[in-house]
Amino acid sequence: MPDDEVTPEEKPEERWREILDFERQWWQSPGPKATAIRDRFGLSPARYHQALNRLLERPEALQYDPMLVRRLRRLREARRRKRFAGRLGAEG
Repeated sequence: MPDDEVTPEEKPEERWREILDFERQWWQSPGPKATAIRDRFGLSPARYHQALNRLLERPEALQYDPMLVRRLRRLREARRRKRFAGRLGAEG
């Protein structure tokens, strides 16, 4: 089956696996992460991170790479706590 005939059910799964694979190893690439995101996915960094955050909630993502997904969830929660603590005037 040619690449352009991928079924709609297969294509999103391939995309989220690419995103997780990228998150696992982006730091090994030369240059800024934002540039790598644009080059590889054709998305702005903001759109990419929105997609990544949605992906982190999917059970399939946790099955695919449990250590990575748990680490990214922890980092996301730490950023949220710090951001909300700043809004409340508390120290992080």
